[in-house]
Amino acid sequence: MAKSISLIPEQRRQQILQHLRAQRVLSYREITELLGVSHMTARRDVAALAEAGDVEVTQGGVLAPTRLLEEPARSVKEAADLPAKAAIARHAAELVSDSMTVYLDAGTTVQAMCPYLQDRRNLTVVSNDLATAAAFLEFPGVELICVGGRVDRDNKSMIGRLATLTLAELSLDIAFLSSSSWDVQHGITTPVEAKVDPKRAAMASAEKTVLLADSSKFGRYAKYRVLALEELDLIISDSGLSESAARQIQERGVEVVRETLLPASALR
Repeated sequence: MAKSISLIPEQRRQQILQHLRAQRVLSYREITELLGVSHMTARRDVAALAEAGDVEVTQGGVLAPTRLLEEPARSVKEAADLPAKAAIARHAAELVSDSMTVYLDAGTTVQAMCPYLQDRRNLTVVSNDLATAAAFLEFPGVELICVGGRVDRDNKSMIGRLATLTLAELSLDIAFLSSSSWDVQHGITTPVEAKVDPKRAAMASAEKTVLLADSSKFGRYAKYRVLALEELDLIISDSGLSESAARQIQERGVEVVRETLLPASALR
């Protein structure tokens, strides 16, 4: 067995996901050897990941999912991939200068930028994310513009035509977009049709558009296409994104940053 240190279930499951990002498929035997656990424990971990929609179970093992049928609930996303989100958010915040007007798309990775922006002066934050808006209520020095629209209760965000119309009336320096599914072939996709137009409107209103998406979302696609990766100026992901994937994206003319994960002590 490869591991001698006992891991808690969440640590084991994150390691399974990390290996899947590189290999796309794992047998139960490989999982037991990688983690140093019993076959029964491996099956329990895989079942938990499958229930959360993070993997697809196949005969004798597990597959990295490809098609995203529905968005994970906000409560699920808030607890997942925290080191990757913190590393991505910190790098993204370095792109924001005083006096900018920035759009923060709905999503937990983009929301993680909030604490890194509190010292900016004359900053205007535009967001369709209720949690992000609530966070900036604590920063009186930040001008806050909430994008209205139909409320997506599961995702705690505003979507649809009204959100699109609001974003079309703004002039943004940078739009930070999120996505639960993205790959080279399909670009940024979503299973929710009402999210497409607001994201595109934010991009059209911005001087620069940046995708913040951790590597666990890469290689997945949903039914509605938001935009091609070539339409982005920059993608910030984490070191779990393979070098070959980053190279394919860069060959399409898009800059890619693969951030090293932050240690737990650095998370805030």
